[in-house]
Amino acid sequence: MATGTHIRTYFKGHWQDGNVAIMHAADHGTWLGSGVFDGARSVNGLTPDLAAHCERVNRSAEAMMLTPTISTDDMVAIVRDGLAAYAPEAAVYIRPMYWGIDGDVSAIVPLPDTTGFAICLEQIPLAPPTASIALTRTQFCRPTLDNAVLNAKAGCLYPNNARMLAEARRKGFGNALVADSMGNVAETATANIFMVKDGEVFTPIANGTFLAGITRARHITNLRNDGVKVHETVLNFADFHSADEVFMSGNMQKVTAISAFEDTHFQLGPITRNVREMYWDWAATQSD
Repeated sequence: MATGTHIRTYFKGHWQDGNVAIMHAADHGTWLGSGVFDGARSVNGLTPDLAAHCERVNRSAEAMMLTPTISTDDMVAIVRDGLAAYAPEAAVYIRPMYWGIDGDVSAIVPLPDTTGFAICLEQIPLAPPTASIALTRTQFCRPTLDNAVLNAKAGCLYPNNARMLAEARRKGFGNALVADSMGNVAETATANIFMVKDGEVFTPIANGTFLAGITRARHITNLRNDGVKVHETVLNFADFHSADEVFMSGNMQKVTAISAFEDTHFQLGPITRNVREMYWDWAATQSD
């Protein structure tokens, strides 16, 4: 079952309606996990940082030892063509993907030059601006680059995220605040994390254990341009218990307010609201 509705799939050079089959049983990506993807958004006709997301999926392919076959400019053009089938006000999730088709003699290593490519568009609404979730801790942590392909947005990384999220839900929370292998806060199970203390913003420094997102970087730039001090630094769980506001940052929802971290509760504060407003104000000025 797909997540969204009104699905369109670009595969083998043209757009098709529906959740189209794109992989075969013996494809390397099917049984050995050599799949990468990225996620962008179209909301009210705006496609913020679309080119950056298309560029990143090509970098992810290279990190997975695959050869990307579609340039950033061509990928942006294909996406725009596909979005023409949606109403301007539709909220659409944009997912370009690569996967390995053939393996070498060992079967384990994908052959770089036999690479599948597709783009999936799904209509998935944004959560309302007042939506919030509560966080808890999890027994699972983020891996490191020496034991996982953390320099790619790769599907094989997500089972670890899924068990974090499932554990949090079993405990009655909406998401998990996740540590790296050193015990410092890295992100949540699904998105990057920010906290606010005394009018300044703090976020875990990118240390290679999590994907420092495109939307995360955009929020940092917007905040600094607005005169807010943003610190990329080492943070622990106690720091989040002492925060004034906490919010998540990710492509799917852009900004999600955090209502609680276990028994510590937060209000939907002014900086969280301003981050969301600045993001969409910035997006309205962009051509992609």
